Formats: sequence, structure tokens, C-alpha cells
Amino acid sequence: MLQSAIDSILVLVVLLNLAMLATSRMAACIRTFALQSLLLALLPIAVGLRHEAMPGAHTFAIAAGAVGLKVFLIPWILLRVLRTGEIHREVEPFIGFTASVLLGAVIIVASFAFAKGMPLPTEAPTDLLLPVSLATLFNGLLMLVSRRKAITQVLGYLVVENGIFVFGLLLLEQTPVLVELGILLDLFVGVFIMGIVVYHIRREFDHMDTNLLDALRES
Repeated sequence: MLQSAIDSILVLVVLLNLAMLATSRMAACIRTFALQSLLLALLPIAVGLRHEAMPGAHTFAIAAGAVGLKVFLIPWILLRVLRTGEIHREVEPFIGFTASVLLGAVIIVASFAFAKGMPLPTEAPTDLLLPVSLATLFNGLLMLVSRRKAITQVLGYLVVENGIFVFGLLLLEQTPVLVELGILLDLFVGVFIMGIVVYHIRREFDHMDTNLLDALRES
């Protein structure tokens, strides 16, 4: 029962990757990321329950940190920046939405094929863990390089971190809680700084299209 719940969460995570690649509405994309992060925050508890009767404080601290930062605080910051910029759609990305979804699907298939021969430091709680981690990481990179708006590029960076978070579940018991919370704090600081940068890009240039910044020249 618990094993099927873990597998179901990981399948939903992959589908949410494709959903983010398919949508042009940035607010919807941010909320989809928050939902994906909520599902991933439940994984450490589910994995802990699979190994023991009740997970320890270490596991709950990681889950609580992920929920607080990636489900509530970071999406709130991004939505606030979005409302300030008054830009709500990703228009004319470098790679179209249909092509992005097709590339995302190819990445998922390739991740499953590549994960079969990849050695692991410890036994994975489920066979889906490694391929889903790789698929999420590379789909995040695809979003990062294929979108023009700074907000969706920030989301791509966050999806990459979600992929790393999934891979980190392989070392859940070996990683000290302070290290995990330190990584989450670094993530928050990085997004906070990027939010400030995006705000100033919008204020100075009246857009959030990072592609137009290539036209800047030194005077």
C-alpha cells in the first residue's frame, strides 16, 4: 500500500513537469510548481514510514522546511513579483509549448532508459526514484533554457532543485538535517535575490523578457 503511494506520487511529479512545460500562464505554472513541491515534501515521510514505524524528527524537519519554503513562501514571492510586473503569459518562447512537451516526454523516456544502468550508493526505496529525479532535473533545465520571461526561468531553476531533492532521498538517513535545511535556505535566498532582480528588470525596461537584454551595449 505504502509502496504504491510512493510510486503514485512520483508519477504525478513527472506529469506535473509536463504540465509546467505545456502552460503559458505563469501564475498557473507557479501553482503547479507549488503542488509538485507539496507532493515531494510528502515523500521523505512516506519513505521513512516504509523503513520504520514512525519517521524521526530529521525526516519531519526536512518535510516541514520543504513545505514552508517551496509550497508557501517562494510561490508567494513569485506571484507577488508577477502581479507587480503585470505580465501573466509566456509569449513566443524559444521552444514552443507543444515542442516543449514532446521534448519533455523524450527526456522522461531517456531518463528511464539511462537509470537502468546507473549504480546507486544505497538501495532505492522504489525503482521510479532515480528516473523521476533525472526527468525532473532535465525538464527543469529545458524550462530554464527554452523560456524568455525571467519568472519562468526562475521556475526552471526551482524544478531542477526539485529533481535534486528527489535524488537526495537516496541518502535521507545519511544526510544531517542541518545540511538539508541549509540547502533549503540557500534556495530561498537565491529565489529572493532573483525576485528582486526580476522586479528591477521590469521597472527599468518595462518587460521581463531576458532575451531583449542581449541588445544592451556599453555606452
